[in-house]
Amino acid sequence: MRLTTLAMVFLALCALSFHVDAQAVQIFKFTESPGPYAVGLKVVEQYDRERSFQGDADHQGQSQRSEHSRPVQTLIWYPAQKTAAKPMTVMDYLNVTATETSFGKPRLDQDWKQNLADMAPALTQSSWAVRDASPVPGHFAVVIYAPGAGGLAPENFDLCEYLASHGYVVIASPSIGASARDMKLDLAGVNAQARDISFLINYAQTLPDTDMSRLAVAGYSWGGLASLFAAARSNRVDALVSIDGSLRYFPALVEQAGDVHPQQMKIPLLAFTQGDITLEDEQRYFKEASQGPNVLNQWVHGDLVTVHVMGLAHQEFSAMNQRDEVMWQKVGYKDDYGRQDGATGYALVARYTLQFLDAYLKHDAAAMAYLKQAPAEHGVPAHTITVKFRPAKR
Repeated sequence: MRLTTLAMVFLALCALSFHVDAQAVQIFKFTESPGPYAVGLKVVEQYDRERSFQGDADHQGQSQRSEHSRPVQTLIWYPAQKTAAKPMTVMDYLNVTATETSFGKPRLDQDWKQNLADMAPALTQSSWAVRDASPVPGHFAVVIYAPGAGGLAPENFDLCEYLASHGYVVIASPSIGASARDMKLDLAGVNAQARDISFLINYAQTLPDTDMSRLAVAGYSWGGLASLFAAARSNRVDALVSIDGSLRYFPALVEQAGDVHPQQMKIPLLAFTQGDITLEDEQRYFKEASQGPNVLNQWVHGDLVTVHVMGLAHQEFSAMNQRDEVMWQKVGYKDDYGRQDGATGYALVARYTLQFLDAYLKHDAAAMAYLKQAPAEHGVPAHTITVKFRPAKR
């Protein structure tokens, strides 16, 4: 995980309320049960020929400033047939990211090596997905996933695999800047990632197992802001999921866009929010970027489901971050919540995402009822999450 400016800000915020714990290393384990399908993973290396991209280094780390088409490394999780083949490991996912902008030529640069070192205890941990497994016949609802600023395409592979096991095709690409790998936290940067989302939507339409009449976009952190932009510019998106998305922290960019109007959008929105940031923190750390109308308050013409996850800090909404033991040794644990609370919170994020998508893409009445019921009715421990359902104005 490349620690972008946005991630560093959130780590600084977390340091205000965390204390270091000298406990032994605890490797994160995703605790939700898989759905009825096995999970396959395909990696497609493709280009957006309508946009240019400036390579910044070749696979040997040598300077390479050449303009070419924008690379869009595409990861696709899908319902698959059961197989005895070995599933992906965390190391396998990191190896995929080594070619994210240099197709066919692994770039084992300092960022990649740092990821490897930070996640060493978890590298052999197996996931559910089997590379290139045979797909299950049928047509499935589609979810486009957008990572946080500068994030890796598989940063939330647990969530993506979980959704695929329940009958969704989930597609993701890395978060890269407008013309080079690094993402800048400005309008050009968010527009670039929004266009990547649109590119993936068009690509999804070409796949044989997708049902494009049921389409959602989900994004974590900066990807949540890019997802909002993409959904506002498309009439094909049926639902939106913001995983502690930056639409909360960068309303000024929403205003600057000119064509993104949350107060006019009519699709349902599921918004996860972290547990330890205040309005005062937002004003202090985001300054001008935080100035502008609150997007969630403006969301009045589409249903809004807000899930406040009290045991999660911002970086804990990422599966890769959950496994980054070096980060945990630096940041420590919350005063009132331990590491296991973080794992529980992440599992609930996956569970509520599935219920939301089932409700609005599959029109599942039981899932809709789940969203409207109190968490305690589903056995969720007290002081873990709060859920508010606000129906759209009709």
